[in-house]
Amino acid sequence: MSELILIRHGQATPFEKDTDRLSELGEQQARAVGLALTREEVTPTHVVHGPLVRQRRTAEIAAGAAHFSDPDSPLPWPDAVEDPRLAEYDGDGLIRHLAPLLAAQDEGFATSVQRFRERRDAPDRNRAFQPMLEELAEAWQEGRVMHADVEDWAAFRSRVHSALADLTRFPSGSTVLAFTSGGVIGLMVALSLDAPDAAALKLNWRVRNGSFTRFTFGGGRLSLDSFNEVAHLPPNLRSWR
Repeated sequence: MSELILIRHGQATPFEKDTDRLSELGEQQARAVGLALTREEVTPTHVVHGPLVRQRRTAEIAAGAAHFSDPDSPLPWPDAVEDPRLAEYDGDGLIRHLAPLLAAQDEGFATSVQRFRERRDAPDRNRAFQPMLEELAEAWQEGRVMHADVEDWAAFRSRVHSALADLTRFPSGSTVLAFTSGGVIGLMVALSLDAPDAAALKLNWRVRNGSFTRFTFGGGRLSLDSFNEVAHLPPNLRSWR
């Protein structure tokens, strides 16, 4: 049997101009990931990450932390491979292109958008942002709003399904680390359980930065062993966004 560990990237900067980079907290989370895997004596045979900066940097920092925790040993992780299929769904595109379309159709959603705009610079802005994003993502998933510049749910689902299939084709005895994002992790868990698509988004909202989600695979079977582990992160390093 083999193991696949999905690792959500460290905290990024969703409310800043450049949303695709790790925050200081995100870098600390990435280091904690590498140290935790070293403590568990996890020696990956394959390391994969998505194309986003926050995904790649989390993998790089984690690998460095794993190595420098024992400087006398050679780098224990193989070179990472980038897989574009592990990219998150286009959250920026949802906000930029789809939110105005949905607001024009739905007065309730328009109110949610206005509420977030009023709280955008407030410390508790996520309380207004999260309900708006959940409404928008549900409409996107159901195909109620679409835009030529935004990947639709069917395409997202197809590429993530393809990536999961390839990640679970490695030889017996493999240990695969995949650095990706919450939407991808939620969908992979839903696919592994044959759950409806709506469950993927519900799972997505719970995936914490730097968390572990583990599967066992082999012989054509894929089994979920754990979801959203954060015990390796001290309370001050835990975050959803």
